[in-house]
Amino acid sequence: MSLVRNVGTIGGLTAVSRVFGFLRDIMLARVLGAGGVADAWQLAFQLPNLFRRLFAEGAFASAFVPLFNRHMTEGESEARRFASEVLAVLLPVLVLFGGVMMLAMPWVLWLFANAEIRADSETYALAVLMGQIAFPYLLFMSLATLTAAVLNSLSRFAAAAAAPILLNICLLAALFWGAVQPGGEETRQATGLLLAIAVSISGLLQLGWLTFWMKRAGFSIPLGRPRLTQRVKEMFVLIVPAVFGAGVYQISRFIDLAFIRILPDGSLTYMAMADRWNQLPLGIIGIALGTAILPALSRFIAREESDEAQRLQSNAIELSMLLTIPAAVALFVTGSAFVRVFMQSGAFTPEDAAMTGMLVSGLVIGLPAYVLVKVLTPNFFARKDTRTPVITAAISLVVTVGLNLYFVPRIGVLSLAVAGAIGAWVNTALLYGILVQRGFFKLSARVAGRIARITLAAVPMGIALWFAMQYGDPYFSGSTLERGGSILSLVLIGIASYAIFAVLLGVLDKATVQRLMRRQT
Repeated sequence: MSLVRNVGTIGGLTAVSRVFGFLRDIMLARVLGAGGVADAWQLAFQLPNLFRRLFAEGAFASAFVPLFNRHMTEGESEARRFASEVLAVLLPVLVLFGGVMMLAMPWVLWLFANAEIRADSETYALAVLMGQIAFPYLLFMSLATLTAAVLNSLSRFAAAAAAPILLNICLLAALFWGAVQPGGEETRQATGLLLAIAVSISGLLQLGWLTFWMKRAGFSIPLGRPRLTQRVKEMFVLIVPAVFGAGVYQISRFIDLAFIRILPDGSLTYMAMADRWNQLPLGIIGIALGTAILPALSRFIAREESDEAQRLQSNAIELSMLLTIPAAVALFVTGSAFVRVFMQSGAFTPEDAAMTGMLVSGLVIGLPAYVLVKVLTPNFFARKDTRTPVITAAISLVVTVGLNLYFVPRIGVLSLAVAGAIGAWVNTALLYGILVQRGFFKLSARVAGRIARITLAAVPMGIALWFAMQYGDPYFSGSTLERGGSILSLVLIGIASYAIFAVLLGVLDKATVQRLMRRQT
């Protein structure tokens, strides 16, 4: 299957999940608002979710997939034995870690909760209870990630890409219950507890869904006795540095939580809502591309087909920038309009919407860099090099923390968005520079020229959207019809203006489409 088709499969289903995620966040904003129970819920949910993204999706998949593909070349029975050995060790580790975290939840949340939550004993107790109820989600999703990694290695991408839809469906069900109840603090607290239950249930459902499709693909993972075999040791040696290399974005979210505890009530909700808009293109483009190219890169490198690896990496970068740069420019200019149209209502005030929109603009400065990190790191992981991304990620984190230490006291929560974006660009520059230095990859003049033209085409689009924002401002907070019409106008103006200049600048032509559609083996 070609790179475009693989990314289209993963990205398309991820887009469906993100649409459900938007509906979820719209309901969250309107039912819980910002601050108080809303911040307590975000804190309780983000802990297992960040661990899941950091260890399960980031580190585990990056270490497991290249080794699994290597064992597949030795025969399916060897790959099945390897997966079974990993599962036998992973399961008790997850159970032990989850149990310890649930017992320690009162102290763990104290490290991240802001002063308002800690001062309100009732809200803090609710946050602890929600965290304990939601934390089993990490266990279920880590096992689901093992199953998804097997499916992706078998080039069965659809089931894993569709699984997160189940999370959003479960959360939406809980929120719809809250929306039809009488308003007030008691309803918000009950909705928060129901959301925590829905999170854990969704993890179990996703594990069952992926296990079903793995068996349909003719693959099963028997559970054996835990043993630290040489192959398991090799994988865990790769996981530790991969935590930092693949998970720099998630680690920066942990750092954000540490800084948010000194910021005013509502800051955690503002960042979570703003990050939803950043995650849309990041998930559809960056994660989809990273997932799609890692198995193919692993095979090319194992067969010492360096030209094919170079071609695949170039195509991935070009495709990612073709989609990401215009998305980043558009969200930078119109992020506040989207927040006002979709989220401002009920408990979510115009002031809440204004703060969230400002953070969207700050976050998307780094969107192309976040995507490029996802696209470049597989080149290292495919070579079983998880050490180098650790070093680059550590440097970028030092930059991020340094900027936050200086700017958070001066400009508040906006510093978290901008500093994270700058850190991502530092990480991208370092990763690319090292690949060039080692002779693993170098961007051709042709692809670099296309990226420059993509950027040039996005500039007049941004200018057109900026003028359109001035005319649409009165309608972004109007009636449902006015909101819908104003946001549709922005979308059409953005698409039309970008398309016109993309054609004029020769961003896409028939040869480019054919090259990107070429089958990967």
